[in-house]
Amino acid sequence: MRGGFSLGLLAPHFAASIATMKSLLLGAALMALLPAAASAQSMTVDQFLTKANALKAKGVMALGSSDLKLLRNHMMTVAADYRRDIEGARIAGKAPHSCPPPKGKGKLGSKELLAEFEGIPPARRSVSTKAAFYEMMRRRYPCK
Repeated sequence: MRGGFSLGLLAPHFAASIATMKSLLLGAALMALLPAAASAQSMTVDQFLTKANALKAKGVMALGSSDLKLLRNHMMTVAADYRRDIEGARIAGKAPHSCPPPKGKGKLGSKELLAEFEGIPPARRSVSTKAAFYEMMRRRYPCK
């Protein structure tokens, strides 16, 4: 103990404070992500088409747009939720709402998806992209 002061007795308190601070920061970071995840699930078909049409108008310049990544990630999330729900129904012994081919076997391109969404009457485009996607999959892959 030089200078009459030692951190040895306080070390456990500092360690606990650092652990608490890390927990608080992690919690704050996760809370910050929740609105983004929630907004991804609540995008309407109209909002999706508005962004998609704006990207189409940009042509090649759309490749660097953050909206392109947003729409791609959004639909990847919707598709993953769909697969989880189908698998969850099977595990629970319930009939799945549709019977798609195994992952990677069925192909749905962006042009097909846009055509499906554009086929929804404007008065119904306030529906979520998730609901529209599930309905599209139910029509395309009915269980037999």
